[in-house]
Amino acid sequence: MGDSSDFERFYSDLKETEKRDSVLTSKQQIDRLLRPGSTYLNLNPFEVLQIDPDTDVEAAKKKYKKLSLLIHPDKNTDDRERAERAFDVVKKAIKMIEDPDELAKCRETYTEARARLAIIMSEKRRKQKKNGQGDKIPEDEPAAYNKALWVVVTKVFADREKKRKMLEDRANEEKRRVAEEMLAAAEKRKREEEFAKNYEESRDERRGTWRQFMAKKAKKECEGKSLKGTAFKPPKIKLETSGK
Repeated sequence: MGDSSDFERFYSDLKETEKRDSVLTSKQQIDRLLRPGSTYLNLNPFEVLQIDPDTDVEAAKKKYKKLSLLIHPDKNTDDRERAERAFDVVKKAIKMIEDPDELAKCRETYTEARARLAIIMSEKRRKQKKNGQGDKIPEDEPAAYNKALWVVVTKVFADREKKRKMLEDRANEEKRRVAEEMLAAAEKRKREEEFAKNYEESRDERRGTWRQFMAKKAKKECEGKSLKGTAFKPPKIKLETSGK
């Protein structure tokens, strides 16, 4: 069984699923878009709009219009909060499909998923043959294959989103580090400028203080010299006379 025929069966089954889902009510569509695990499931715009990866943009827009009218918050006033969340999911999906680069990445995700599944199936087949169980595996059946492919596709989308967030977090951390360094440098310059300004403004005061200090010093030295130039006069000694 080649990859091409496998994927064709996947598309056929997906179209049958679309026919069944087309009769879902507004509430059921909102439930589908907000079901457990939707954080990762809704990364796949084709899954959100219930179209196959090869659907052209115009057909995708028609499906978007039909689905958005069904879940629009104004038509689900009794469940507006959930309807708004579901509506945002659908809007994000069509924006991805309308962006050529994003659309190409999404289609590449399916290519990668098919390649991963082929490796998984090959390894599973090899182990079965080794154990004498033949080379037929459950994924040879269309339903099992489609389920397995859906699981792998979802995982690849999740892996890519995790990688995107990791790179985004790393870039944000680098921006934060650079911003902190720039702020620290700016604060340092500000302190240096304030110091220089205060130093300049206090120059006259420092000069005046220095002059006063030198004047006092000179006065003391002068007074010291005056004391040295004065002759020392010893006290007169009065001789005592005896009464003899």
